[in-house]
Amino acid sequence: MDQIIEFKNLCFEYEKGSKTIDHISFSIPRGKRTAIVGHNGSGKSTITKLLIGLLSSSEGEIIVDDITLNEQTLYDVRSKVGIVFQNPDSQFIGSTVRDDIAFGLENICVNPQKMDDIIYEFASKVSMEEFLDAESAHLSGGQKQRVAIAGILAMHPKIIILDEATSMLDPKGKKEINTLINQIAEEYHLTIISITHDIEEIVDYDYVIMLEKGRLVQSGSPKDVLMNQNLLEENKIESTFAYKLTSLLNKKGIHVPLTIDQKEAINAICQYNLKK
Repeated sequence: MDQIIEFKNLCFEYEKGSKTIDHISFSIPRGKRTAIVGHNGSGKSTITKLLIGLLSSSEGEIIVDDITLNEQTLYDVRSKVGIVFQNPDSQFIGSTVRDDIAFGLENICVNPQKMDDIIYEFASKVSMEEFLDAESAHLSGGQKQRVAIAGILAMHPKIIILDEATSMLDPKGKKEINTLINQIAEEYHLTIISITHDIEEIVDYDYVIMLEKGRLVQSGSPKDVLMNQNLLEENKIESTFAYKLTSLLNKKGIHVPLTIDQKEAINAICQYNLKK
């Protein structure tokens, strides 16, 4: 499988002698959706900061799209990565939607005569074209995240990192943003990396990486990782609702296949009822 990011024997410590990232090695596949999960303090956010050069590793190396990250290549690597943060207000730069999308374009010296068309194109991609002159204070959290995504898409990255990007949104907003991310990932052949506590969001992802205390404890498909109940319990991560439900039904004598997917759970229950 083609890998777009490689972490090789990576180490980092905020305090000398106490490793936050402890000799981690893993890869992230190109053009796929990868989730990085783990309890608080597992090292998820630190990995993100190392990836974009906000922190420097004490050992090991990071390779992004065949470029080894160092002081000389920092801006080349950053040009390939866009980040949607947890708090929409912390990433809204301009006073209006138009200004916010324009900010990144100005930084890469896009021709001002072409800028309006680009802004409209990517605002339309996230269904925010009617809000171009709206002030950020008048937008919902979900709308602000849409604007952040539009600003990133306009910069043509290869990788988008979602750093707990939906954690402050209500269920409707979460669903809308996750649906949007899936659509644009497919349309633009993007690599998506989701840093998240919400296991329900990553059931249909392609790959999952689990960290604990700065170490890699498991990686694989969502089923490989999230069906391993002992592993989840050891690392203080909750099972999906579908797994809890199908497990409970089996304990009650209703034998349906264990699953992490809600649609599969509902289908299994329907099939069970039809057989009765």
